[in-house]
Amino acid sequence: MPRKKPPGVLILAVGGVDMGRLRVLKNNFTAGEVSSDLYSRSDLASYSNAAKKLRNVLVQPTGGITRRPGLRHISSAPGNGRLISFAFNAEQTYLLVVSHQQITILHNDTIIATLSTPWTAEQTKRLSWAQSADTLFLCHPEVPPKTLTRMGPQTWALADITFVANTTLKRRYHPFFRFVPDTATLTPSGTSGTITLTASAAIFDPGHAGVQFRLPNQDVTITEVISTTAVKVALALSLPNTSAITDWSEQAFSSYRGWPCSVVFAQDRLVFGGSKSIPNRIWMSRTSDLLNFDLGIGEDDDAIEFGLLSEQVDAIRTMHSGLTLFVLTTGGEWQITGEPLTPATVQASRQTTVGSYPDRMIPPRAIEGATVFVARSGRQIRELLYTDAAAAYQARDLSVLAAHLMVDPVDMDYADKSRVLYVVMRDGSIGALTLYRSENVTAWTKLDTDGAFQSVAVVGGNVYVLVKRLDDFRVEKFDHTLNSDGALLGETDQAQSVWGGLTHLNDKWVTIIADGRPLGLYKVKGGVISLAAAATRIEVGLPFAHSIEPLPPADNGELQGEPIRLIRATFRIKDTPALMVDAGRGPQLVPLQNIGTLNFDKPPMAFTGDVTVRALGWHRAALDPLWRITQTNPCSFTLLSVNCELKVND
Repeated sequence: MPRKKPPGVLILAVGGVDMGRLRVLKNNFTAGEVSSDLYSRSDLASYSNAAKKLRNVLVQPTGGITRRPGLRHISSAPGNGRLISFAFNAEQTYLLVVSHQQITILHNDTIIATLSTPWTAEQTKRLSWAQSADTLFLCHPEVPPKTLTRMGPQTWALADITFVANTTLKRRYHPFFRFVPDTATLTPSGTSGTITLTASAAIFDPGHAGVQFRLPNQDVTITEVISTTAVKVALALSLPNTSAITDWSEQAFSSYRGWPCSVVFAQDRLVFGGSKSIPNRIWMSRTSDLLNFDLGIGEDDDAIEFGLLSEQVDAIRTMHSGLTLFVLTTGGEWQITGEPLTPATVQASRQTTVGSYPDRMIPPRAIEGATVFVARSGRQIRELLYTDAAAAYQARDLSVLAAHLMVDPVDMDYADKSRVLYVVMRDGSIGALTLYRSENVTAWTKLDTDGAFQSVAVVGGNVYVLVKRLDDFRVEKFDHTLNSDGALLGETDQAQSVWGGLTHLNDKWVTIIADGRPLGLYKVKGGVISLAAAATRIEVGLPFAHSIEPLPPADNGELQGEPIRLIRATFRIKDTPALMVDAGRGPQLVPLQNIGTLNFDKPPMAFTGDVTVRALGWHRAALDPLWRITQTNPCSFTLLSVNCELKVND
């Protein structure tokens, strides 16, 4: 009886007799690396386009996989922290390295300024920021909000946010809020000078010293807290009488009440979200007057204030402004609408109930019209996308097929040129997601290095990372011209064998490419390496390996438990000088057509075409890969497809 054809494979027969041979073609990797939970789901359409293991490779939007770029050493970093992108215009882009009480500013990979800051390395995890022209607004729930302003190409200033003041009315237009019941009153002891305000309830705390209160005709600052019911203030304008005041409020943000957790711009308004004392409230500035939060009388351009009301307190963690304004909270994702946003038109509606990461501020990213964010669980990457069928936003799980790669994300950014989302994990790896929705590409791979990734930022199309190597922190960037990590390029007119300037690689075994020739491993001593032969151009960096393993062949269950033999595999590669394959004989360097064996005596030639490798042995452990590519050769590598011929034991 002829064998039933499993999905995705071709059964070869001679004269109508089944020879038990199968041909399996994998012509793309658009589903990326998948979790072991999917090893038996060959019924899924994505199974035939997935892999068991993809390390230090990136899935191309066209379906092939390529070895990731090397990492160029840019500079040392003072310590741990995070990276922030600042773009003044298309030509003037900057990388901000925010570490313990310091911001280091780089332009064209050169440090141009260093500023002192109030944030500790631990506090950088909760930093939120938003840029308007030459000014970056930065918020942290425990520190007064700041502005970082570009005064000139190499001149920068960090300052506290200063809200608009009306000197005539003696008011400063920062947000105010009534923290206590409306029944509580304040009774002044006099109408001018320094007076005592006596409250009808215990509402004051020593932390109120220096906090502003808003009275009907002026703002006053508490100069002394006498008790829980009495404080001293200095009046700038006379009060009309000493009657109990019912219409009053307190400065919304302060050291006592906490500072805004998040910041964003929406429709020409500056938006603050949440604080320690009011975690679910939003404040929007006046239109085109970013530091003026005067509510006025509710005119269209007046400031806006409202809370997110639900069955639980949805603490705001971050916000994202794109085609619409999204507020991401610990309990769900809210859409803020209004065309335009005015006190009369603004509406808040909860779209989904996934919730956002509570312990760290990870900026959502806009990708092809969707808002991508880290879920509250720390085990999912979700995208908010409007669906016509539901007439609402839904939060699709982008990581459901590769859940094993999600290890508590700590940072992420998106490189739109390559369509890759880089997600830094707590274990120091990077989950790299190639996302191309129109072509059904959702492909994860895992990137690692000799050290641990800490943060990522895309600046002017370049992907920068903060890396911890032993006890040192480095700023590096992915560079397609390099094939090693923490690497530097050196070039001279006269060939030389001794090269210095490598203190960041001291006592490390490094891989060297000299005049295009891989020379193997050398150890850096005293920041210097000595080559056996002189060269005019070298690359020196830490080696890294890329690995590829396939899933078990797709079948309908008939192959499960059956011994399988890989007869031969044909790899279609592009611009690849070296191919190391284990097809049952151990790792073997495969001779490439028109190139022969890789020769380290001269620069390797890149090969494009098909390479066939004959295999050895039967596979009785069905989950073992039929072939494996693992190589450290510091050279380019691109795999387009794999065609396998198999034999099944009858």
